[in-house]
Amino acid sequence: MDFTLNEEQKMLRTMVRDFAEKELEPIAARIDEEAVFPAESIRKMAALGLMGIPFPEEYGGMGGGMLSFAIAVEEMARVCAATSTIYLVTTGLASQPLYHFGNEEQRRRLVPPLAGGEKLSCFALTETGAGSDPAAMETTATPQDGGYVLNGNKIFITNGAEADIILVFATLDKSLRHRGITAFVVEKGSPGFSVGKHENKMGIRASSTVELVFEDCYVPVENRLGNEGDGFKIALNAIDESRVIVAAQALGIAQAAYEKSLSYARERQQFGQPIASFQAIQWMLADMATGIDAARMLTYRAACLQDDDQPFIKEAAMAKVFAAETAMSVTTKAIQIHGGYGYSKEYPLERYFRDAKITEIYEGTSEMQRMTIARQIIREG
Repeated sequence: MDFTLNEEQKMLRTMVRDFAEKELEPIAARIDEEAVFPAESIRKMAALGLMGIPFPEEYGGMGGGMLSFAIAVEEMARVCAATSTIYLVTTGLASQPLYHFGNEEQRRRLVPPLAGGEKLSCFALTETGAGSDPAAMETTATPQDGGYVLNGNKIFITNGAEADIILVFATLDKSLRHRGITAFVVEKGSPGFSVGKHENKMGIRASSTVELVFEDCYVPVENRLGNEGDGFKIALNAIDESRVIVAAQALGIAQAAYEKSLSYARERQQFGQPIASFQAIQWMLADMATGIDAARMLTYRAACLQDDDQPFIKEAAMAKVFAAETAMSVTTKAIQIHGGYGYSKEYPLERYFRDAKITEIYEGTSEMQRMTIARQIIREG
C-alpha cells in the first residue's frame, strides 16, 4: 500500500498547517485556560472550505475523502487539539451519518449547511448508564402524531452547546436493547430540547462537553434517520469511521510534543553540552519518533481502506488504540525531557499531555478497541 500523498493532499497539508500556526497557535493556550469556544476560528475554517473536506461536491463539500480529512485533523491537533475535536465531531462523527444514511431530501436539507460551516452538529449517544454499552440506553422515543416524542438525557456531548443539528439516539422499546434504537435529527430551538450541565474537563477545554436534555421533545417523522431500529447500526458505523480521525488527532498531538522535545534537547545545555547528546534522551527521542511513524502508517492505512470502500473496522481499531497510546507515551516523555519546564504552563507540554488522554477514552476506550481487534482476528481465522 502506497502512503505517498498526492499533490492535492500535500497542498491541503500545507494550507491547514499554515492556518493552524497563524490562527490557532496564538490563542491555543488562552482558550484552553479560559475554556472558551473558538467561534471565530471555526468561521475562518469554514471560509477555507475545511468543514466540507470529506463531503461530495454535489452536497457542498470538497470531495476529499477520509485520508484528506485525517491529514487536516492531524495538522490542527498538532497546534490545538480542542479545535480539532470540534472539527472532527461536526465534520465527521455527527455529520457523516447524515450523508451515509439520510434519504435524498435529508441530504439536500442537512448536509450543505454543515459542509459549508454555516451550522455545527453533535452526536448524542452516551448516557449515564450507557457508555461502552449503548444498548442499555434509557432515552425513549414514543410514536405520536406523525412523529416521535423524545424523553431522556445525554451526557459528555461534544459541541452540544453550539450545535444547530443534533443527531440523537433513542429507543422505541428498551426490552429490545440494540434492536430498538433509532436515530433522529433534532434541530436547535426545538421545544423540549435544552442544554444542561457543562463539564469542566482536564483537557480539550475549549471544546464544549455538555449534557443534553429532552423533555417531551417532538421530532417529525421526516427527521428520523433510516428506519426504526437502524440506530445501533448507524451509531456503530459512525464511531468506526471516526476512530480513524481520532487516531489522526492523537497523531497530531504526539507530533507536536515530539517536535518541541527535539528542539529543546538540541538547545538545552547541561554539563557543558546539549542534553540531546545524552543516551537517555536519545533513546526517548528515538522511541517517540518510531511510535509516531508507526501510528501514522496505521492511521493512513485505515483511512485509505475507507476511501477504497474496503473493510476497515479492525484497522481503524488498531490505528486508534496505537495512536492514542503513542500520544500518551510521547507526551509523557516530552514532559520528562523538558523537566520542570514541561510541568509548567509556560510551555505547552502539559496541555499536550492533558489533551492526549481523551484519545484513549472517546470513540471507544482502548479496552474496547482491543475487544474489537480480537473479535475481528478470531473471526478471520
